[in-house]
Amino acid sequence: MSSEAIVEEFQEYIQKISHLEEAIGLMTWDLRTGAPKKGAARRGEVIGTLSSEVFQLSTSSHLKEMISHLNQEETWISLDEITKGSVKECEKTIRKFENVPADEFKAFIILTAQAEQAWEDAKDKGDFASFQPYLEKIVDYQRNYADWKGFKGNRYNALLDDFEPGLTTDTIDEVFTQLKEAIVPLVEKISKQNAPETNYLFKKFPVEQQKRFSRKILESMQYDFQAGRLDTTVHPFAIGLNPGDVRVTTKYDEFDFRTAVFGTIHEGGHALYEQNIHPSLAGTPLAGGTSMGIHESQSLFWENFIGRRFGFWEKHFDLLKEFAPGQFQGISLDEFYKAVNVAGPSLIRIEADELTYCLHIILRYELEKALINGDIEVTDLPEKWNEKMEELLGIKPSHDGEGVLQDVHWAGGAFGYFPSYALGYVYAAQLQAAMQKDLPQFEELISSGNLAPIKEWLTENVHQHGKLKDPLQILHDAAGEKIDASHLIHYLTDKYEEVYNLREQ
Repeated sequence: MSSEAIVEEFQEYIQKISHLEEAIGLMTWDLRTGAPKKGAARRGEVIGTLSSEVFQLSTSSHLKEMISHLNQEETWISLDEITKGSVKECEKTIRKFENVPADEFKAFIILTAQAEQAWEDAKDKGDFASFQPYLEKIVDYQRNYADWKGFKGNRYNALLDDFEPGLTTDTIDEVFTQLKEAIVPLVEKISKQNAPETNYLFKKFPVEQQKRFSRKILESMQYDFQAGRLDTTVHPFAIGLNPGDVRVTTKYDEFDFRTAVFGTIHEGGHALYEQNIHPSLAGTPLAGGTSMGIHESQSLFWENFIGRRFGFWEKHFDLLKEFAPGQFQGISLDEFYKAVNVAGPSLIRIEADELTYCLHIILRYELEKALINGDIEVTDLPEKWNEKMEELLGIKPSHDGEGVLQDVHWAGGAFGYFPSYALGYVYAAQLQAAMQKDLPQFEELISSGNLAPIKEWLTENVHQHGKLKDPLQILHDAAGEKIDASHLIHYLTDKYEEVYNLREQ
């Protein structure tokens, strides 16, 4: 077979995998946004079957043979950048799964689909015991998976590599220690101050009005509704089926509009990444975020560095008042800005302020690492969770629904994912610093509502590349730096000294 024929066959092969993954994605979206509960078990089996097919295709001897031919020097030099990148991504997947028994993988996919439903019920009831058997099986699989895959140093590195290639626990421990040493004292310091008035934030704000306002915000962010939609779910997420179909979900609370507004902005940041991956990457394994940390940098950039900025509300506060008539009557822009930036210990990660957010992630990372290394067991989690909440944030959950059960990630088997949230915050601060150098009118763009140049900078430097660049390369090319928490620490310190008038003391 000629080299050209092998290239064509390879491209058709990876296109088939992408079609199956899109079908799985659509079913997963449906499962999380309103599929009937009685159909959940069957849906989990269908997702498991299709995922098993993707697993088989992604690790098949036929794919390995094609890759072997494409890696031959005379063929390799003739390949375009996208095909080369696709080959490398396929090789990563093969290395990831080549020692994983196919029946174990299929059982794990079915388990996690069922576990998500069990988690949702357990969370509502604050009943960890009912979820514990599922989680024990998931943790057992993750420990085995780390051993099947292989790792250097800490066992947790095997899981971390799936979400943040190039980073290890050594680097994360260093960065997270840097964050803890700066943030914990700052949280303690502001806790002693008089917080801005916030009572008016918690008046009834009808869900339908929140939906309309959330849609307006997504539009101002340059989210393309011709290539997406906004839906409601228990745990907000964004999902990219393909660059032309990237869906956002959010959660509404009639007595705390911030949940939906900032949640929508956050998930909208994820969606902008997926919508603006270069069209030439569609249908290849490169058509996704290069890492979960870089992905999270986009959502946190929009949620915090844009959505919680004074300039953003200079443009959008009057619009908000139109959708919530009377709620903010007599409230100045400065008062509102400080109110939505109030910081302090809280129980729920997705509702945490931007100052304490990283502490929630550090808690989860430390527990995950201990679980995977066998230093603690699943049965220990509620107690260990509460201990770390007191250690880092000085508060303790009253029940497991607002504690160890609050996140869906472990039910979905996403161990190794949580560090990406805090890493993404660090990346976002570094990208903002670089953006401000390239866009000296940065503040004026935000206060005028002209967010297009900001989105275009992100598309040029981050979005369009998909997985053609790894996370550290993205950071180096866009910001000229290695991972460094100092930008984030300076940002948080400066902001909260201003919000809490610490500079005047």
